[in-house]
Amino acid sequence: MKTSKLMKTIAGTLLFGLTLAGCEQPPPETVQRGYRGTGMEHLANPDTLTELVAANQVPAASPALPATGPKASEVYQNVQVLGDLSVGEFTRLMAAITEWVAPEQGCGYCHEGANFADDSVYTKRVARVMLQMTQATNQQWTDHVGSTGVTCYTCHRGKNVPENVWALDPGQAHAPGVYTAMQNIASEAAVYTSLPYDPFSPYLEGDESIRVAGDTALPTGNESSIKQTEWIYSLMMHFSDSLGVNCTHCHNSRAFANWEQSSPARVQAWHGIQMVRSLNNDYVTPTTDWLPAHRKGPQGDAPKVNCATCHQGAYKPLLGVSMVADYPSLSRNTVAAAPVDEADAPADDTAEPAESEEAGTASE
Repeated sequence: MKTSKLMKTIAGTLLFGLTLAGCEQPPPETVQRGYRGTGMEHLANPDTLTELVAANQVPAASPALPATGPKASEVYQNVQVLGDLSVGEFTRLMAAITEWVAPEQGCGYCHEGANFADDSVYTKRVARVMLQMTQATNQQWTDHVGSTGVTCYTCHRGKNVPENVWALDPGQAHAPGVYTAMQNIASEAAVYTSLPYDPFSPYLEGDESIRVAGDTALPTGNESSIKQTEWIYSLMMHFSDSLGVNCTHCHNSRAFANWEQSSPARVQAWHGIQMVRSLNNDYVTPTTDWLPAHRKGPQGDAPKVNCATCHQGAYKPLLGVSMVADYPSLSRNTVAAAPVDEADAPADDTAEPAESEEAGTASE
């Protein structure tokens, strides 16, 4: 009997050990982000890293076409942004945008089928602004995007609307009549922490200061409140989750506020914050009046961008693979003539569709 009990105990212990072994994560991969001894390291689970790589594969580019020959603005009607491209370059880019943004709907997602020059489809007008935004990002914000740049695919990944966008959140109270002051509600935006649930509108649309750390031991001259600190902590949680990194990607945790002890990524992130504010205010928000109700947020605003829109869990969008090299027109001004204001743009309802603008493409 004693032997039987002993065998059962050993078998149970082995089974328990095997069960725990099945739950063990593989040894993490470690990358040093700062000076030795600072604890500035990036830890990555190999399984998670494999999934991340699979999710950030770049579609193959079609063969480049010559820049010679007639310009798109000379052949097609109402080409306001890409008119300086040759017809070949123009058609190639439009075909790529179709695959990046509307692979299922095709050209009809942005174009009125009988007349591609018509601007009555709201998605075409939005796409035109998004092209301008992409070019501006690659030209004006190299301190953040570097030479890697962005394309429509960086954000859209084959979807009409990027998976990671945000709109003003009306929030929800703990109970009817309870005022929460935008605090202590676990939310997706704050990575399910009980922090302020809207870290975006004050900092990624507005220009509220993101610095709360004082430069003295006593709170003399530091007027930031605990609420402001929590709000910024919520934003930092978004940064960390969006890039799949921890705080030490940018900061030395022994001196969070000290720039000299921070990594170069902190400077790049600072430029990224300014960039996102500009994109939201100069390009995204002005499209609000064109959007139908189902494309607006619960408060009636346009869906805007944040760090996750491009990064999608990767420390560099698409893990640093550049698509701009294959589509250089997305990194320069390609307007052949002065753009026509949307309010004054001709409807072109009576235009001859014999040479349809942007045939076989998504939007311009």
